[in-house]
Amino acid sequence: MVLAVFAAGIAGAMAVSAQTAKGAAPGDDAADNPVAWVRQNQRWEMGPFLNWGLGIGSRSNYKFFWGGFQIAKVLTPVVHAHAFSGQFEFGGNIMPLWQAYTPPPHLQTYTCIDPQGQSYGCVLPTGGGTFRGVSLTPVILRWNFLTHARRIQPWFQAAGGLIYTTHKFPPNVLSNPAEGIDGGTCVWNFSPQGGAGIHYFIGARRSIDLGVNGVHISSASLGDRNPGVNSSIQVQVGYTFWR
Repeated sequence: MVLAVFAAGIAGAMAVSAQTAKGAAPGDDAADNPVAWVRQNQRWEMGPFLNWGLGIGSRSNYKFFWGGFQIAKVLTPVVHAHAFSGQFEFGGNIMPLWQAYTPPPHLQTYTCIDPQGQSYGCVLPTGGGTFRGVSLTPVILRWNFLTHARRIQPWFQAAGGLIYTTHKFPPNVLSNPAEGIDGGTCVWNFSPQGGAGIHYFIGARRSIDLGVNGVHISSASLGDRNPGVNSSIQVQVGYTFWR
């Protein structure tokens, strides 16, 4: 629902911007038309950002807070493809601040298998609490839509990253309930993701950035179990310096 509303907002911004301004002239500079300046000169972008997110479905009681720094470069001239006209941008980010807030350690019902192979419900101690780590997203593939707006640049992207946490994530059945040690999962997880957003230029070479990403977290079965976080919605706010 959040992604649908945000996508509708971006589509509206694109439509309004296309109707309110003519195409940028080759002489437009960064102060007069920062969007055209970035487009024509295929500039670098870099800056800090913060993410806040919620899990979905069986992980709806999970919350996330991340922070880091992103760098990217517009690589191509404008590719004309009607409504999808735009430019390709490649980037990456690092998040030294990565936190997940999960329910505290508790008893949870699981499906267990007896020696005869029959399944039955069993109650087992399960880990939880706050998990901390770092994340690296070395591949961000972004498409910047062609727009006649002078201040608003819409985009969508696909990306893939790697997460390391100081304790195995997500929490699972405790291998040693007396010591509260999580068992079965892994300290390494992968984070394929995709989303959309906008740059809003507040100056010649500065922009405030708003985005929404859907992020999947999975260990790819590096641990004995791979419960993962099938889906989470991450809202991102950033500040970009263009060079």
